[in-house]
Amino acid sequence: MTTSTNQPAVAVHPVQEITTTTDSREILANARRDTEQFGLRKTLIVDVDSHHVELDSWPDIIAAIDDPVLRDYGKQIMRNWPEAHHLALSAHMPGLTFQDVAGRIPHQTSLAEYVPPGQFHRDVTLVQRAMDSMAIDYQIVFPQPMLEIGLHPVPEFATALMLAYNKWFTSTILGKDPRIKTMLGLPFENPDASLDTIRTYHDHPDVIGFLVTSQRHIGVHQNQYIPVYAELERLGMPMGFHAGPTWGDTMTSTMNRFTGVHAMSFVTCNMTHMTNWLLNGIPTRFPDLKVIWIESGLAWLPFMMQRLDHEYILRTSDAPLLEKLPSQYMREMFYTSQPLEVTDFNLLQSTFKAIDAENTLMYSSDWPHWDFDLPGRIMRLPFVSEQGKRNILGETARKVFGSKLAWPAAAPV
Repeated sequence: MTTSTNQPAVAVHPVQEITTTTDSREILANARRDTEQFGLRKTLIVDVDSHHVELDSWPDIIAAIDDPVLRDYGKQIMRNWPEAHHLALSAHMPGLTFQDVAGRIPHQTSLAEYVPPGQFHRDVTLVQRAMDSMAIDYQIVFPQPMLEIGLHPVPEFATALMLAYNKWFTSTILGKDPRIKTMLGLPFENPDASLDTIRTYHDHPDVIGFLVTSQRHIGVHQNQYIPVYAELERLGMPMGFHAGPTWGDTMTSTMNRFTGVHAMSFVTCNMTHMTNWLLNGIPTRFPDLKVIWIESGLAWLPFMMQRLDHEYILRTSDAPLLEKLPSQYMREMFYTSQPLEVTDFNLLQSTFKAIDAENTLMYSSDWPHWDFDLPGRIMRLPFVSEQGKRNILGETARKVFGSKLAWPAAAPV
């Protein structure tokens, strides 16, 4: 484990009031106990899902839009409506700010903690602080509100914003510390733009895969996406489906509590895509394409295995491309651990067995979200072997992502 250097010490208070300005290292101070107890600095830890707050840099992302008319439109919105300064052209749903637990844990709203002026963008320092505090060797970083980009009412805006974000992120955040990686979001509304994105960035040393944001009403099995999957398989680049929330579909719009929206919408979007993915035979057509299901937890997977197997056996003609049960394909896919549902260890142990978690599960923190998980969460699972814990914390990720995750991790630039 390599840590970044020249960062000032932080004072840890016995009673914490977490605000948008609270230092990440203070919030994560207790993680050091896990690091020492479990000897985590001697273990490869790859955090396969973490986030930064891209809206803090939204004016710079708007400035990176290629289309001059759309770029000017965004700038006019920011100039004429200051309250929309960090939302121009986006489709961010205000109700989703309830993630901040009615204002009690607002840290993720804006990472406004003090960062001294330096050589790199402040987000680089913030990611380093989280990695160092949690003994993480590599952190795969995603945006936050842009995970809802697939629900944008104007597909052309969604494509332009994703392309602008990718250009800004790869030039501003990546390349400053080799431990910071990403799976770049695909402008999935536009298959041709998705192909161009893959071909432009696949050889970037810190781009280790590509991502579909799962909150969207597009069938991932449609023929227009087959060239995208073929190109990813040809290049050996993993593909992830990253779940996100919505309070606006026909199901969640009937809910009156954010807890219900969070519990269901992060799961049902990936359930839908996995169903289409399996029953239309995509794993059979692209057997070497590594697929990762991100931030949906694990409790839904045994249900999907049993339900889809049952239906498939009764109507195999509906899925003629399949050569085995849907659950068998699911055991060949990969999953991230957060949020790890731990209220019933018997159910969790059965879930681990169902998905062969010691070989398919990858640790994720989901930092800086309010429900993040530390690496110690994995180390405390009594039914997982020591090798299985090492696999989940980092070795499986090294298998999935390959040579771009060298060990030991390179020192920061």
